Amino acid sequence: MILNNVVAVSKETDVHQLARSVGREVFAADDIAEALDIVRRATPDLIIFDRRISPVDIKNFCNGIDNGSDICIVVVGDEKTSERSWKQFIDAGAHHYLRGVQDYHKLTKIVNEIQGTPDRKDFFIDELAASVSMVGRSRAAVQTLKMIKVVAASQCNPVLIIGETGTGKELAARAVHNLRHPNQPFVAINCAALTANLLESELFGHAKGSFTSADREKTGLMELAGAGTIFLDEISEMPLDLQAKLLRVIQEKTFRKVGGTEEIQCKATIMASSNRNLITYVQEKQFRADLYYRLDVCPIMIAPLRSPDRRQDISLLAEFFLRTSSICPQKAGQITSITKLALEALQQHDWAGNVRELRNIIDRAILLETTDKIGLSSIVIDSWRFNQCVDNAESNNEQVRDFSLVKAERELISRALQETHWQKTKAADLLGISRATLYAKVKQHSIECLEPDKDENLVAEPVEL
Repeated sequence: MILNNVVAVSKETDVHQLARSVGREVFAADDIAEALDIVRRATPDLIIFDRRISPVDIKNFCNGIDNGSDICIVVVGDEKTSERSWKQFIDAGAHHYLRGVQDYHKLTKIVNEIQGTPDRKDFFIDELAASVSMVGRSRAAVQTLKMIKVVAASQCNPVLIIGETGTGKELAARAVHNLRHPNQPFVAINCAALTANLLESELFGHAKGSFTSADREKTGLMELAGAGTIFLDEISEMPLDLQAKLLRVIQEKTFRKVGGTEEIQCKATIMASSNRNLITYVQEKQFRADLYYRLDVCPIMIAPLRSPDRRQDISLLAEFFLRTSSICPQKAGQITSITKLALEALQQHDWAGNVRELRNIIDRAILLETTDKIGLSSIVIDSWRFNQCVDNAESNNEQVRDFSLVKAERELISRALQETHWQKTKAADLLGISRATLYAKVKQHSIECLEPDKDENLVAEPVEL
């Protein structure tokens, strides 16, 4: 589980790394004053303080934020802290106290509590899947998790993860990392996002004066990863000359900074991912064959969402994203479920963008939905239709303002009938009433039948209007 915004009030590298392991965006603060300023600007979900802090500081910080604020405060101390000492932090206003590295694993549970993660037994296969939000209980999900555990228990290095875009390759990498060395850094870089020169400098660092703008020495991500994990996302996009240098690192376990002469030991596990067919890239001379065969030791394959072995996870993922979405805080808890017809539409889609696309569509549906259930009309697969749907939703809101209860009921029944193309059995199921009751309501409200009844295996009953 990853939070949107996390603040690290510390100058210590390990605390910053801890914050990065649970936050999409991490803000660093040196003191209480700076932390308060960040809170006012960024509204973080979690604040982590290091061992320099005192109970008095925590109390002053709590007094400085809004009384209604629900920001979680965690203090990271050390293993020598007595029970009496850490309870002073709790009494001062901190929510949790971690006694150094030995307690780092507890942060995952804290983050799950912040996110209000639903019952794990419903969405996750086991605790490992829950710790990295790998939602799914399908045969494909079980097989992927099995491979993750096999690889994590071995000394396999490097590790290759293969899957289409949006399938969850980084989640799989984090799962291996959490099992193999949970208290070490996890450092990720997208090989497609940087030019060859920048990528080399980011990976290996550079010596002062190695090129025109190198006015100081830079530590590379491979060195920052320490004994943890360096994750090379989309490795197929890495330039060929840099692939040769990476191959040397894998073989020799050492590297040099750009412009440097000192050999630096690489202690990290190297993980790489690709959404491409690397064999095809090798045949087309776009990827080095020797590097591919060094990577392809025990690959972890992640099935696409449209795969028959994974398709059953679609409704599970949709429900999970509905419960955990933060796209519209003012609607939190108001939309409680997804209608059967909406789920059927999701099941029938091919999901070229996989889990990432599904998450976007659920977020979009939350923005559009005006009732307590996501209906078929709010499932907008084609994003170009979004503005049109927003206009329709606003128009519907304008019409609803002056509705009496009777008129509101008529409108709701009409919408259900239109959404199901006048298939009355499905409309009744959507409304949560019997078919007989639906017919009575249609007659009561004089709702005009725009299409013939399409219910299967049923003789259409005339409706007196």
